[in-house]
Amino acid sequence: MLGKISASKATTKKGLSTLDELVDLTVPSHIKLDRLLNLGDADKAPRGEHEMLQELKEIAQRNKVFRSYIGMGYHNTIVPNVIMRNVMENPGWYTPYTPYQAEISQGRLESLLNFQTMITDLTGLAMANASLLDEATAAAEAMNMCFQFSKSERSVFYVDELCHPQTIDTVKLRAEPIKVKVVVGHPDSFDFSKNEAAGVLIQYPATDGRLRDFSKLIEKAHAAGTLVVCATDLLALTVIKSPGELGMDIALGNSQRFGVPLGYGGPHAAFLATSDKYKRSLPGRIIGVSKDAQGNRALRMSLQTREQHIRREKATSNICTAQALLANMAAMYACYHGPQGLKQIAQAAHTKAVVLKEGVSALGFKVASEPFFDTIIVNLASADAVSKIMKDFVAKEVNVRKLNDKQITISLDETVTEKDLITLFEVFAANSPSKAKLDFTPTSLEAKLKSTSQLTEQFTRTSPYLTHPIFNSFHSEHEMLRYIHRLQKKDLGLTTSNIPLGSCTMKLNATVEMYPVSWPEFAHLHPFVPLDQSLGYQEMFKQLQEALCEITGFHAVSLQPNAGSQGEYAGLMVIRQYFAAIGHKERDVCLIPVSAHGTNPASAVMSGMKVVAIACDEHGNVLLSDLKEKAETHKDKLAALMITYPSTHGVFEEDVKDICKIIHDHGGQVYMDGANMNAQVALTRPHDIGADVLHMNLHKTFCIPHGGGGPGMGPIGVAKHLAPFLPGHSVVPFAENQTAIGAVSAAPWGSSLILPISHVYIKLMGSRGLRKATQVAILNANYMAARLREHYKILYTGKHGLCAHEFIIDLRSFKESTGIEAEDVAKRLMDYGYHSPTMSFPVPNTLMVEPTESESLAELDRICDALISIRGEIREIEEGKIDRKNNPLKHAPHTESVVIASEWNRPYTREKAAFPAPWTRQSKFWPTVSRVDNVFGDRNLICTCPPMESYK
Repeated sequence: MLGKISASKATTKKGLSTLDELVDLTVPSHIKLDRLLNLGDADKAPRGEHEMLQELKEIAQRNKVFRSYIGMGYHNTIVPNVIMRNVMENPGWYTPYTPYQAEISQGRLESLLNFQTMITDLTGLAMANASLLDEATAAAEAMNMCFQFSKSERSVFYVDELCHPQTIDTVKLRAEPIKVKVVVGHPDSFDFSKNEAAGVLIQYPATDGRLRDFSKLIEKAHAAGTLVVCATDLLALTVIKSPGELGMDIALGNSQRFGVPLGYGGPHAAFLATSDKYKRSLPGRIIGVSKDAQGNRALRMSLQTREQHIRREKATSNICTAQALLANMAAMYACYHGPQGLKQIAQAAHTKAVVLKEGVSALGFKVASEPFFDTIIVNLASADAVSKIMKDFVAKEVNVRKLNDKQITISLDETVTEKDLITLFEVFAANSPSKAKLDFTPTSLEAKLKSTSQLTEQFTRTSPYLTHPIFNSFHSEHEMLRYIHRLQKKDLGLTTSNIPLGSCTMKLNATVEMYPVSWPEFAHLHPFVPLDQSLGYQEMFKQLQEALCEITGFHAVSLQPNAGSQGEYAGLMVIRQYFAAIGHKERDVCLIPVSAHGTNPASAVMSGMKVVAIACDEHGNVLLSDLKEKAETHKDKLAALMITYPSTHGVFEEDVKDICKIIHDHGGQVYMDGANMNAQVALTRPHDIGADVLHMNLHKTFCIPHGGGGPGMGPIGVAKHLAPFLPGHSVVPFAENQTAIGAVSAAPWGSSLILPISHVYIKLMGSRGLRKATQVAILNANYMAARLREHYKILYTGKHGLCAHEFIIDLRSFKESTGIEAEDVAKRLMDYGYHSPTMSFPVPNTLMVEPTESESLAELDRICDALISIRGEIREIEEGKIDRKNNPLKHAPHTESVVIASEWNRPYTREKAAFPAPWTRQSKFWPTVSRVDNVFGDRNLICTCPPMESYK
């Protein structure tokens, strides 16, 4: 490979023979790390996978997996084994990318459409998105929607004091930079007459379990032009009236208890639903029904013009990563159980809570009398009584929630057994104020659990839900298994071939890294258990944070942001808080190169900053003269520069230290977008370069799988002066940090369950392995660029003609000469069994290629051969051998049904259409639909399951 690079025009130096020589020509010498990373492994032999897992197992076993009845939006659940094994643990589901290429994503798209239908049915609202990051951030997104639709200048957002505390914290933080006043209180105290409030957020059922009548509040709010937002519980909605039936405008929540492990806080798929009126302002992704070139039903991501990558600083949300894998699990859970099964699960949880209430009352305790679903409130005599009973519960390996100094709550779920109830009764009996006794046995409990219910007619749901056949067809394991695999076969993931997406780093998600995610010690912990029950997690967090600090050069790392977009927002909020602390609140200008990811300007606006664009030169680098001019112009208000390194164009910019110095000299901070960290690890370090903040996409550089569009993690590293402002958490105060910005996500450590993946990756690779991986990532990109340069124009390179870990193929000249555009090449690649590189970003009508270090030489050659073959097809159009409109690229992709149809009237053979390369005859991946009609899908928006006939 090195020979291929050195023999090409890629470099002026001849005879490259080592990876170090390649790196010397690629990475500017003044930013290169001149030593191995200090990861504590320099004197140790490399660990094998088995040894590493044993070591992690010892750490995991320090977690205490007690029975948790804490609630607060998180519940124990039974993950059906057929879903655990065939979705969560299946690389066919967890390795694909976001379904931007719809023709090879129909399986995931169908499952996400099922998720949306499930949400709209249960919430009673017309439109839902395909998942958000967590319940707390979904509430913040709903707040933004309220202000977007406010017909007058409003500045207040009311929040029910009985919302989950982590939700209140997240909403407060999100509101502050956009100058929204959050008023937290009792719903009866909200004054709508002043017409100041754009929205009101209530919790139904409440965080303490109560069901409350909101009819008067809804009437008052609507009369004042205020939208009503409802945070709710999906399982409860199978037996209680839906938000839509009650007249609410927006509903949100967490789908975790639909068969997704607790995972110490995530990842879980949140949801947000609304009426048809507000559909074009829904944040996140929306899956819709369209048609393909043959007129057949086809699914796609609808209304993509709403997304931040297009709207940039005008975007209403910066969401990039969703929680597709977990949404798919929740949707499969609903398909498996069906409406009757879900209702039985909900009724069982409710009945157990009623039996618990009756038993606790019989033992002499005062229990709240309001209607409830699955959570009871127990009143105690004093703070000492609360403290004692909490200790007694822990002694029985049980966690309940301390609501305040005189009340506890207990939230039940589908996993609770008669034995569990007896354990609860034993603790209450030992603390009984009346010294009463109960003689409950499993047999007597079983009889009570058959008929007991407390729901009144006022709250009981009578409307149907999940009536579509998709939720009523797969209740046996055999049928469920076949449905899962039927969908899986429609999707191209890393199980099929390399996915060379520039900036997205689709690298190996090694089985050994994924394995610990299923361990009960990691999977079954509630996020709000006492810290002494999560010592294994805490040790793993500590080791991961220390490693990330060493890799990046930063002083401290926060693991809380649960997506790259959240990391951007958190990092900018830390900068904002720092300036406020040193008396410079006026600093609110953020400089962003025009080549930046669309999340950058969207995040800056969310953080209360004003975006000023910086130009790039003809080589794709930041234009220093423009940067200097803008920095000088805004020197009194400059807050930050957001820069991606290597650049979004795939080049190590030589002037990066000068760029950072310009910002620092003018009083600002440097925020580095970590999207391209895969080219930096162990070769250079962001803080050494001059960055003050960096977000790290653990779902890119550090091997957490993309999951078809999520999960993701976006921790931030910060310099020492910014460390005091890292995110905190009010429910689990994990640090003595009085200056923290507050919570950016619902759980203290974000999506904790997937952090073992990155931990294992770093530990197994070690300092030498990480360095070589980065070198090979650069080698692979330059090898492909060297092969393809003879056939395509490579748009940007460094001063030695080399790229970093990715490169851009310029297709712009083909549009005029042949009518071929980037989309045509992308779709034709599907016929060769490949996912397209990143299309038309950062330059329109180009392809950005990132092969990563994970691919073999044979695989790199195959995709090069595919692109070279496609160039030959384009040449045939140039030479007039093939028609400009009737050719393999314009008709791509070719489905099996099209190729085997009785009629074939195209001026090229069926073989050329379907089997354009030798490997396609050995193992053919068939796109299941022809090219999707995007315009039709947006003009005829259907975002729930269509009639069953269309599935044929």
